[in-house]
Amino acid sequence: MAIKNDHYTYRVTWSADDDEYIGLCAEFPSLSWLAETPEAALKGIRNLVADVVTDMKGNKEKIPEPIAIKNYSGKFMVRVPPDVHRTLAIKAAEAGVSLNRLASSKLSH
Repeated sequence: MAIKNDHYTYRVTWSADDDEYIGLCAEFPSLSWLAETPEAALKGIRNLVADVVTDMKGNKEKIPEPIAIKNYSGKFMVRVPPDVHRTLAIKAAEAGVSLNRLASSKLSH
């Protein structure tokens, strides 16, 4: 049985390799569940995650925190080649905005 209100990040997609739907959980990237319908794939991965969480609790292992409830600072570093940095700085200057604002705008779309 799935965990009630587990708040984990689930996704169901088609797997051409398996010719079935595959249920995935972002917080548990090593887990997946194959099924004939998207609904069954979602139910399967949620139940699997619940079983794994139960086992982890029993073994006193650290359980992943759901992405949806984590706090984020809004800062992260991205390394780009110097020529890309220069090009973006020029575009930002031409647009009259900071490089940070330009990058944020591009990442938001």
